[in-house]
Amino acid sequence: MKNLNKAVLGRSALICTTLIWGTSFVVLKSALDSITPLWVLSIRFGGAALMMLVASIPLLKKLDKQYLKGGAIMGVCLAAAYTVQTYGLMYTTPGKNAFLTATYCILVPFLYWLIFGKKPDKYNISAALICLVGMGFVCLNKDLSVNKGDLLTVCCGLFYGLHIIVTGRHVEGKSPLLLTMIQFAVAAVLCLVFALIFEPKPQNIPSGSWLSIAYLTLMCTGVCFFLQTVGQKFTPPSAVAVIMTLESVFGTALSIALGQEVMTFSIGLGFVLIFCAILISETKLSFLKKNR
Repeated sequence: MKNLNKAVLGRSALICTTLIWGTSFVVLKSALDSITPLWVLSIRFGGAALMMLVASIPLLKKLDKQYLKGGAIMGVCLAAAYTVQTYGLMYTTPGKNAFLTATYCILVPFLYWLIFGKKPDKYNISAALICLVGMGFVCLNKDLSVNKGDLLTVCCGLFYGLHIIVTGRHVEGKSPLLLTMIQFAVAAVLCLVFALIFEPKPQNIPSGSWLSIAYLTLMCTGVCFFLQTVGQKFTPPSAVAVIMTLESVFGTALSIALGQEVMTFSIGLGFVLIFCAILISETKLSFLKKNR
């Protein structure tokens, strides 16, 4: 019974994580109506870094060059991924942004192949092919052109994939909380510097936008980090992979419910294919083998 309760707790925490992250696409889209992307990200990452700093106070004595180096590299990749994704969201819908961002799951095995020489398996290759077809249904217009927002969102998947790889290299034997704090701080500084150079200073920001940014900082960053940690502690990796794919589903569902998404047969089919590709790549269809 005790193990059952832990399993329920773990899965519930992960589902809550994906649900909150799913809402972030719509919330961020509304915030971008009154404040530019880099300013949104600098405030979001800065607030998240302060939250992590408070939680990391007992661990600060462990801070050394390895932590700073790893956190800095992670922060650069994170800032690049979020910047490209957020600019993409300005020119596309939240649903497309959610599903196309999730394609980073497909890219990771091929990035490993490129960097470390570890060849992807048959599941990775088949998932990539299915994903490409799905992306074609989602992104290609009737004249075979691609929307600027969709293209930027696909590119952000590359940086998310790199972020996963560098995180895996630097997190071993270190405190995830401390590393996360450093990467958020680095990302905040980078976004702020580029915002000061390339974007106008925000003025007369409505209260609704401040509430959106507060939600993105507190819930989508701080709370989700905690829930994901709890969820992964009590849930097998194969189950984690399946549950985390729900983020794109929740994001699209909310976008449709709020009227921000016009669902056509072509786009819907593309979403389904991308979702199936992510499942194949992340789980190797292990859940089917267990049922057999």
